[in-house]
Amino acid sequence: MTGRGRGSDQGADAIVGVSERSLFASTAPLPTAPASPPALRPGDQPLPAGIDTPVTVSKTGPVVRLRRHLGRLSPSGIRASLAYAATLELDRGIAFLLVPVFLALGVISYFSLAAEPGFVQPIAITVFLTVCAVVSRSWPRTHLCFIAALLCALGVLAAKIETWRAGTRMLGSEIATQVTGRVVSMDQMETGRIRLTIDVTSTARPKLRYAPERVRISAVKIPAGVRAGSLVSGYARLLPPTGPVRPDSYDFSFDSYFSGIGASGFFMGTPRLVAVADNDAPLLARLSSSVENARQDIADHIRSRVGGAEGEIAAALMVGVRAGIPDEINEAMRRTGIYHIISISGLHMALVAGTVMMLMRGAFALFPDFSSRRPVKKYAAAVALFSIAAYLVISGIVVAAERSFIMLAVMLVAVLFDRAALTMRNLAISALAVIAVSPHEVVGPSFQMSFAATAALVGAYAGWADHRAGKARPPPPKRSPLGFLIHRFLLAAGGLAMTSIIAGSATTLFAVWHFQRVSPLSLFANLAVMPIVSVVMFLSVAAALLMPFGLDWPALYLMGKGLTAMIAISAWISEFSPVDAVGLISRHSVLMVTVALIIATMATTWLRLTAIPFALAGLLSVSDTRTPDVLISEDARLVALPVGGGELAVSRARPNGFTVDNWKRALKSETIVLPEAFGTGDGQFDIFDPAQLPAGAPFYCLSGLCMARHPAGAIIAYVEDRKDTWKACGYANLIVVNDATGYDACHDPMVLVVTKRQLARNGSAAIFFDHQSSTAPAEIQFAVDRPYRPWHEQRKFSREARGLLPYQKPEKPDAVPAQ
Repeated sequence: MTGRGRGSDQGADAIVGVSERSLFASTAPLPTAPASPPALRPGDQPLPAGIDTPVTVSKTGPVVRLRRHLGRLSPSGIRASLAYAATLELDRGIAFLLVPVFLALGVISYFSLAAEPGFVQPIAITVFLTVCAVVSRSWPRTHLCFIAALLCALGVLAAKIETWRAGTRMLGSEIATQVTGRVVSMDQMETGRIRLTIDVTSTARPKLRYAPERVRISAVKIPAGVRAGSLVSGYARLLPPTGPVRPDSYDFSFDSYFSGIGASGFFMGTPRLVAVADNDAPLLARLSSSVENARQDIADHIRSRVGGAEGEIAAALMVGVRAGIPDEINEAMRRTGIYHIISISGLHMALVAGTVMMLMRGAFALFPDFSSRRPVKKYAAAVALFSIAAYLVISGIVVAAERSFIMLAVMLVAVLFDRAALTMRNLAISALAVIAVSPHEVVGPSFQMSFAATAALVGAYAGWADHRAGKARPPPPKRSPLGFLIHRFLLAAGGLAMTSIIAGSATTLFAVWHFQRVSPLSLFANLAVMPIVSVVMFLSVAAALLMPFGLDWPALYLMGKGLTAMIAISAWISEFSPVDAVGLISRHSVLMVTVALIIATMATTWLRLTAIPFALAGLLSVSDTRTPDVLISEDARLVALPVGGGELAVSRARPNGFTVDNWKRALKSETIVLPEAFGTGDGQFDIFDPAQLPAGAPFYCLSGLCMARHPAGAIIAYVEDRKDTWKACGYANLIVVNDATGYDACHDPMVLVVTKRQLARNGSAAIFFDHQSSTAPAEIQFAVDRPYRPWHEQRKFSREARGLLPYQKPEKPDAVPAQ
């Protein structure tokens, strides 16, 4: 009795000495107290000496094992396994990883609302959920649900606060006025024009009562001596921020609102230099101007040393000035999937940090006594952190670079505190920082693609490390120097290929959703270009270090040669790249794949298998969306419809290039078909015979009226003057009136009339015909819903939205001759 009691106490002590995490993280049986051997049952063999457990001889062993497996598949077994896996995931810290996920869900919910909420609702909901979370601490499952809901409410509140804090004044209508302001930045465009970002100080002729605080205006040329901080003045035509070029596409008003840009336009002449920046400017403005001028000086120096398109790309890589890169090079890089090289982001920050750490570790290795006594790795990480902070400032603090800096800063700080640098926890901290600073970035392509790629890479790396940790590896075989180099090259190429495959797979659906394009040859392009880019970034760091001493010319020269090779490779691969336009995809498919990506990268138990049904559901629902039959621009000047054979018919001879490119990708079209003159009649309307319009034909125009027939049989009419609307009422299914004073002159429910005033209020439109019945009325979907959100409020103030014609200056009366 005494021995059995002492054994039980020892077993209890063993259980108490085991940590809670090790209990959940290990699948080994828990330590238990030794028990007395049970009595023999019929069929049991006598126990050999030293064996405490009876050996049962059973003829039904496979049946018992089958019953055991079936028992695990029973509802009770599944619930037990699910509870155990969920507990293990919580013990491993998945709750913290899900914090930015629920915050981002709240941000997305806010920007998806149909109407702008006030502060009362989100604050009240947040307070209520906080109270519920505190009260429910005794019920763990309910408590977790309230915490998740509270995080979503905090995401909504954070987005609301950012929207209120931005408060950008947006120009409501096109107008010409005298603009005077302080130059914030300057960009040399590829076309030769100079784009100025100006903080407006005053307007005149006319004086704007609700003038935007910051505008972006281009000029053919500017006076010598104009720099950031200079005060300039000139007569300019200002345009309000535009909305999406089609429903569910990128909203430029949204971006302008959170960037603080209230209008854009162009100078009607050369602006004049009013004064040079002086000490009257705020301190922050003077510091910003100094940094901007330093950027421009460095960019000019790089262009003078390297020259050509290579110089523009080198300036983009080093200081983020990329407006001067030729369009054909930009397009070639987009088609080959290497355009991310141009935008300063995580790749550039990582290469700079890695290069600096490598140089610092190499320098410390020259002093072995110092290196053996000091944490030189932490010193190198601190210098790398300072380097990428300087790189962020000199690159203009663009959003992508800011987000990448936060991510790398978290990893480098983890090195300083002896923590693992590349973990999902650090990625979650980075996401929290970005959401706290700029919640609106969550709904943008840059945030989504960046974090999707990083999460996939971190998750894959962790999974591969876990896989290798449990296997014994033999010592590497001895190789010759040549064999060693070949082996290392193949390992590097294989790692780069897997990195491209993983990151590309994680971001493909987001790229299709936002840009309607993919790069089929991106893997080959990245394999060919990334070694060159690595060398180029190393040379850029060397050039930056040598530039203050005037010794940067060798690094810049070699950098230019590397960029020449990169341009040639991208152009060559682009020629063989198939058409990259893939059309529209379903929003539900993106949501399903996002959920699958979150589960697959964050879960560590068998629960990650639950990502498979979400991924399959997302992939199977990719095509579950309606493709528009007709697209109409928000200014009512352009109408387009696919006519088959990869062709897109447009209503104007000189359409807007950016809009048409977006429509071509959305409608999977390769070429555009310009309108043609109808017949050779005498200008009378009676020569227009709808029967003469073949299905899928381009627009035929005559006397202010253009007509086309959709392949489904519907007839589309486009008129410039509302007085011509009645001419198409008899046979057109859709009539677009490019006249703000226009109205529905047909009064026929089977004829859809879209006016310029409607488009000015509600943005661009997509038209859907019923392909089963040519007599069914068409459906219309606008890009902007009402009531307006803050970034669309300016739409209701335009002359077109109020049904007014464009403003025209009154003619001066003729001078009365002197008597």
